Amino acid sequence: MAKTGPIEYLRQVRAEIRKVTWPTRSETMISTFAVFLMVVVASIFLYFADQFMAFAVRLIMGFGF
Repeated sequence: MAKTGPIEYLRQVRAEIRKVTWPTRSETMISTFAVFLMVVVASIFLYFADQFMAFAVRLIMGFGF
């Protein structure tokens, strides 16, 4: 593989960046909303899973309700 100089490298980078299909503002907003929604759903699930496991451990260890 041939080495390229820094100038040629930057030209290649610019050429590749021109090929990128950037998302629209609307697509970005929808994706961001979906990520936040999934974070909230995952947080709620993990909270209840943690509470259930803590209850089960207390029950097994005999600390009662």
